[in-house]
Amino acid sequence: MREEAVNRVRVVFSLLDADGNGVLESADFDLMADRVMAAAPRSTDEEREALRLSFRRYWTTLVSELDTDGDGRVDFQEYTACVLTPERFEPTIAAFARALTRLGDPEGQGLVARDDFMALMTAIGFAPENITALFDAFGPSPDDRIEAAVWEDEIIAYYAPDKAGIPGDRLADGVAS
Repeated sequence: MREEAVNRVRVVFSLLDADGNGVLESADFDLMADRVMAAAPRSTDEEREALRLSFRRYWTTLVSELDTDGDGRVDFQEYTACVLTPERFEPTIAAFARALTRLGDPEGQGLVARDDFMALMTAIGFAPENITALFDAFGPSPDDRIEAAVWEDEIIAYYAPDKAGIPGDRLADGVAS
């Protein structure tokens, strides 16, 4: 497993741990869904609900795969074991990626404007300078948009244990291990 992948996952774990108690719980995913949906006011109710369901699926996959003691919590070691095992987690990440990029494309044109991208990624909790670096790495058009499909593919790549040097690595830059 590549160190870059572990660093990327470490960042996501810390963001999903909304209350900072060192473990993931159902409430963390509900809070994150609420934050991200609030950052997408131009999206439809259907698109926001798809995002909520993708967060719910994310949590359900984790707890069903990893919560061996039944306490309703997942620690970092358990989380890493699941999300860096593509065959166990890829469909869940694909659904999340699709739901998030749909929120970023409220006009349904297959394009995500910088302000929408920044709002969603800030709601998730990424640092603004890292978000900007990632958006720029996607090669925005002259009107400052990126292709939604490119972003969706990169969200999936972010969780791949064998990937290095991907645009998503910019989200982990400057994060202590």
